[in-house]
Amino acid sequence: MMRGGNATIGTWLQFPSADVAEVMGASGYDWVAVDMEHGAFTRAILPDVFRAIERGGSTPFARIAQAELRPIKDALDSGAQGLVFPMIESREQLDRAISLSLYPDAGGSRGVGYSRANMYGRDFDPYRVDVAKDILLVAQIEHIRAVDQLDAILSHPRLDAIMVGPYDLSGSMGLTGQFDHPDFVAVMARINEACKRHNMPMGNHVVQPEPERLAKCIADGYRFIAYGIDAVFLLHGCACPKR
Repeated sequence: MMRGGNATIGTWLQFPSADVAEVMGASGYDWVAVDMEHGAFTRAILPDVFRAIERGGSTPFARIAQAELRPIKDALDSGAQGLVFPMIESREQLDRAISLSLYPDAGGSRGVGYSRANMYGRDFDPYRVDVAKDILLVAQIEHIRAVDQLDAILSHPRLDAIMVGPYDLSGSMGLTGQFDHPDFVAVMARINEACKRHNMPMGNHVVQPEPERLAKCIADGYRFIAYGIDAVFLLHGCACPKR
């Protein structure tokens, strides 16, 4: 869908609550990403959170804590249907992360075992290539070092999209939060051009839930867009009116 030019819009979940996940999943988003990097999620609660997202009609994703074996396995075995890899800075790092996410028949090295992802063996056909095709894989570009490796990163045949982490990226340039700085603007343009060359959907996170910012993101060509965070939605909704 994204490579055809259409945007996919999801949201971000930080509260380790199946109830909150169910509400977010029923709010009309294409996907809901569980933030295992900055949220307080344990391995034990992941299946309930993913079930709640699915019950609401959205697809469960996970932004894992780091692109390593344990977090990848925890998320996929619990039922995540998409992974966001943080802090990808090189093709070698991405190669390893994607290999750990795919079963051997799909060219990866993911271990095989009974889990929620295969209904504890009932749907145990882990080597089918089409299972791997159903998992969406996204790399976060969050450091200036990654920008120098963009062509190698974006040419990975199994990568589905990238998402820029603007705060970390600007911080790595010594310009934390200075999104209007000419140097940062130039780097964003460089990333955008590289994505166009590789026909790679480019993502962004509209943290503050403002519809006009979302509309601008879509108009600017972003195709993998996270909108808001559960905590931010709550802060906006529960603010006490001025008296």
